[in-house]
Parts: sequence; structure tokens; C-alpha cells
Amino acid sequence: MKIHVVRAESVHEYVATHARSRSSMTQFLKTLEIADWQEMNDIKSTFGSFDAVCGGKRVVFNVGGNNFRIICGIKFRSGVILLYIKFIGTHAEYTKLCNAKANEPGICEVEMYKARK
Repeated sequence: MKIHVVRAESVHEYVATHARSRSSMTQFLKTLEIADWQEMNDIKSTFGSFDAVCGGKRVVFNVGGNNFRIICGIKFRSGVILLYIKFIGTHAEYTKLCNAKANEPGICEVEMYKARK
């Protein structure tokens, strides 16, 4: 199934203020454009590793050689997988988020980017 990134403009907004992330974020989005997943385990074949958290409702991607983290809500729908961008930040910012909110609960609660209505 193809992947649809909800609020992909969040990545572009992040890159606009964090120029050193440009090539990594561009590669991340390009990879998603050609990915074809049927289940959660297929993400490993695309990215090598990821963390499924919050009961499989969110995934954490390591981007740019582990320099950045992207937390996405994930929903498998008929014919499409929806990725909702919830957080984009450096590895250090991600660690701070996890430490401040007792790890996985912090990841489950973060809503940095919300879908526009």
C-alpha cells in the first residue's frame, strides 16, 4: 500500500528553520513516496529500523544517520497507510521529550504538528 503523509508541509517548515536537516528530510520524504507497505514489519525493509510505540499507533523514525527523529501516528486504511507527523526534532530534543514525559507516554502525547481542518 502506498503511504500518504498528513501534514508533509511540517517537514518543509522544519527544514526552513533547520537547514542542516534538508538533505535528510528530503530523502525521508522521497523514500516514503516509493515505499509499499502491507504491515508494520514492512517498514523495516524500507528504513532498516524503526520503533513502534503506543500500542502500534505511532512509529519513531531515525533520520539522517540518527541525527533526527520523526514521530508519526500511523493508520492502515483500505489501500493506503496514513502517517500523521507529530514531532520532528534532533536526537537530543527527542531524548529530552522522552525524559520529560516518562518515555513512551511522552511520545504518545506529543502533538507538535496537527492536521489542519
